[in-house]
Amino acid sequence: MSLKSEAVPELVPPAPEPPDAPNRWAWQDSAIAGGFLLFTILLYNGLWFDLKRGYLWNGASDQSQWEWYSTVVAKAVLHFQNPFTTDLQNYPLGVNMAANAAMFGLNIPLAPITLTFGATLTWAIVLTAGLAGTATGWYWVFSRHLVPNRTAAAIGGAFCGFAPPMISHGNAHPNFVVLFVLPFIALKTIQLAHGERPVRNGIVLGLLVAWQILLGEEPLMIFALTFVVFAIAYLVPRRAEIRGMLAPLAKGIGIGAVVALLIAGFPLYWQFFGPQSFHSLLHGPAGNDTAAFTRFATQSIAGAPEAAADVSMNRTEENAFFGWPLIVLMVMLTIWLWRDVVSRALAITMYVMALLSLGVEITVAHEDTGIAGPWKWLGQLPLLDSLLESRLAMGCIPLAGALLAIATHRVWTAAAELPAPSGGRSGFPLRMIWIGAVVAVLLPIAPTALVTHQRPLSPPFFADGIWRQYVAPGGSLVPVPLPSTGEAEPLHWQVDAGLGYPMPEGYFVGPTSPDDRRGRYGAVPRPTSDLFAEVERTGQAAQVTEADRTQALADLRYWNADVLVVGPRQNQEALKSTVELLLRKPAEFVGGVWVWDVRALTP
Repeated sequence: MSLKSEAVPELVPPAPEPPDAPNRWAWQDSAIAGGFLLFTILLYNGLWFDLKRGYLWNGASDQSQWEWYSTVVAKAVLHFQNPFTTDLQNYPLGVNMAANAAMFGLNIPLAPITLTFGATLTWAIVLTAGLAGTATGWYWVFSRHLVPNRTAAAIGGAFCGFAPPMISHGNAHPNFVVLFVLPFIALKTIQLAHGERPVRNGIVLGLLVAWQILLGEEPLMIFALTFVVFAIAYLVPRRAEIRGMLAPLAKGIGIGAVVALLIAGFPLYWQFFGPQSFHSLLHGPAGNDTAAFTRFATQSIAGAPEAAADVSMNRTEENAFFGWPLIVLMVMLTIWLWRDVVSRALAITMYVMALLSLGVEITVAHEDTGIAGPWKWLGQLPLLDSLLESRLAMGCIPLAGALLAIATHRVWTAAAELPAPSGGRSGFPLRMIWIGAVVAVLLPIAPTALVTHQRPLSPPFFADGIWRQYVAPGGSLVPVPLPSTGEAEPLHWQVDAGLGYPMPEGYFVGPTSPDDRRGRYGAVPRPTSDLFAEVERTGQAAQVTEADRTQALADLRYWNADVLVVGPRQNQEALKSTVELLLRKPAEFVGGVWVWDVRALTP
């Protein structure tokens, strides 16, 4: 396959076998994949070397939340229960697990590991396999179907797996890290467009889509939107070919849809129509500031946390931090490769996705321009209305990776055509110049090891099973303050307690109310929960009134509470005093926590 500027490269046919990249797996492929895996382990070394207490610090509450998901799914598998629902959080209403990032596609097969060794090991495996697997997946597709050059494909694959947005999500969001299925969905879809084995490829496509649904639907939606834009950009200059693609595409996609629905249909039904389902997710404007594209991510070699925080939601949502050197290189590659249909379509799609990620109104260096972005209209469509629009910039990652692969192969091809100097190697200086340029561009955005701290051990009250003396079947344990998006330590305690008791409220996504099916993060807090949260925020014990006591009794009965617990934490004394004033009852110090047995109040 030629990638000279005069040629129009084919997108899907396999690269020629003899020169460099045979379709069979070879030792070179193993070396590259092994390199990706080793690099990922180095990134997560703090986690791997402390699987008991290691915690990804920049992920805030998300590790505790995901480990909770993993453990709940594993327990459901062990006891042959429905994994798509649970009342262990948000008691008594429960949580729709299918509508949350429970990642059944990995948590179910990894359940034996979770049950035997704990959820932190599963967490480490999933994150590590996600980054390394995504890099390897794109490398394989690039090396077999885009460029007949392993070096070029490895550069492109490495970028796809370790681009700054991937590392940012690697602190907290496995569903945005485990993207190794997507390159094969792209490959099978394009093969269908070329009329290749519509039945076989349709079945494989359906299996892949079903697996991706069970891994993460939001990345699949971003990928689908990116792919549609690419298809339009690719086919506009080749309109005559569209008619011939329709029949095999329709057949293959139809077969794939049936296969995917057979596997993922029930989880999807439960997600959208089961208990505690919702139809959209409330969030405010979340577009990227244009300044984000030229800055360096927090966990990159050239990163400055303050500069990154200035134009991002948080350290797990640095979705557009590609750095100015890469932006300059992408513009240069766009100009250089413009005559190639594939390269041009890749570049156009990359810029369109970047534009969409700016959100409903374009912001330039904190200045609202008043100019509406295309997302103002697209973001109102069903399903798309739940996306955080800044994440659309992640659609740029495989596009930029593909352009890097094509450009590298171009340089290798041009170098091979140069006359060899006396006693030298043909094209060696040109290749080294290009590699030097690529290193200069990518090194500033290369990731650093993810920050890992030790989290506190669960108090003996939970870890040693003392809680069993205070919680009867059907009752709940109420942590004070109650668990929420910013207060997920009680989820860790519950996991260490063997998921033996339910608790109210929590960190999950659910409906706003029984009458309002819009989604929100966490439960709608009860008044007593709000009171505890205010004490936690101010550090001052509440001025408790009789109305507060009456409301607390009603809330405890709603939660069917058996015991209230204040664990070791900041503002512990203020929280303890507030509960004592509410209940007119002193606390007991048991197993490292303060407890109030309230079973007499909630018969």
